[in-house]
Amino acid sequence: MGKSVKLLLATVVLSMFFLQGLACAQEKPFPTRQVNYVVCFDPGGQSDRGARIYQPHLEKVLGQKVIVDYKVGGGGALGWRELARSKPDGYTFAGFNIPHIILQPLQQEVGYKTEQIVPVMIFQRTPLGLAVLNTSPIKTLQDFIEFAKKNPGSVTVGGSGSFSGYHMATLRLEKLIGAKLTYVPFTGSAPQMTSFLGGHVTAVFGASDDLTIHRDKLRVIGFAMDERFPGFPDAPTLKEQGIDMAEAVDRGVAVPPGTPEPVIRKLESALIQVAKMPEIQAEMTRQGFIPMAMGHDECKAYVQKMTAIYKDLAAGIKK
Repeated sequence: MGKSVKLLLATVVLSMFFLQGLACAQEKPFPTRQVNYVVCFDPGGQSDRGARIYQPHLEKVLGQKVIVDYKVGGGGALGWRELARSKPDGYTFAGFNIPHIILQPLQQEVGYKTEQIVPVMIFQRTPLGLAVLNTSPIKTLQDFIEFAKKNPGSVTVGGSGSFSGYHMATLRLEKLIGAKLTYVPFTGSAPQMTSFLGGHVTAVFGASDDLTIHRDKLRVIGFAMDERFPGFPDAPTLKEQGIDMAEAVDRGVAVPPGTPEPVIRKLESALIQVAKMPEIQAEMTRQGFIPMAMGHDECKAYVQKMTAIYKDLAAGIKK
């Protein structure tokens, strides 16, 4: 056998070993290193607390460190824009909120489209409640309505983000009661509640968990729910008082567009495993959340359903 043939065979054998090694490296199950969990709102808010509840358990299930990072701005839009542009390998995922990811692109250019935020799962729901301080002269929803009608535009309602569930709830209430309200957006629920508790806004459309945390300092005059919230059995719904509206914020985890299906399924499985842990459900309930475990396929269908609903509702919002 000539030297050139031997050299060729040696080259072929080495190439085969190299390709086999490369294939083995590529077949290593996701994840093989730390993953980044992006929170799109201020520290201390619902999105942050949800991430912190999940973080240690998710690390155990995935077998890798989970680093919580913050991309705050634009009512979540800054973080979701970054997510849409991130490498679709599963190593960067972000918390997402409904209806925020639906409403924002409907109203203005925010750097992402709803369909670019690929939902992996939804793990919590927070119904919204209209609340005033317990020192407020406003005792009931009727007091609130009468005051708003007598003082158009002077009633300020704080909320988290623009073109968000909080914003939508305020605009819907404004129309239903026939009185002008002034919506005040904050970069997250933590500064929203700080401002409210400091007396800087008349009222808030607060998430159920924030209302639970600060229940000794406020009065809920109406929950935007079909039925009374279990944590506040004495607080009436808006519907009970003649205002036909329900509004909540759903939160979950999403990945960039183009993320491979096996990676999505691995994250989905890990997140749902955590969501079904009794201690997680108990902690969510204790904090005032409604725990959920909605998987990838159901999430996609749910986002499509809610997009159709909010397109109609958002048509009345001035851009």
